[in-house]
Amino acid sequence: MTGSVTNLNKARKARDRAAEKAQADANALKHGRSKAERLLEAAREDKARRALDGAKFEE
Repeated sequence: MTGSVTNLNKARKARDRAAEKAQADANALKHGRSKAERLLEAAREDKARRALDGAKFEE
């Protein structure tokens, strides 16, 4: 027999990691926002903050 030896513990952990990554990717698609959406929201918040600061009345 000249087969390669497989560490079953490492194989199990790799399989579990792959399954968790797949679940995380599915959750990100279902619940997450794209980078463009996050950047757009940040830009809108910044613009609103600047408009509010510009409209402040100081005595």
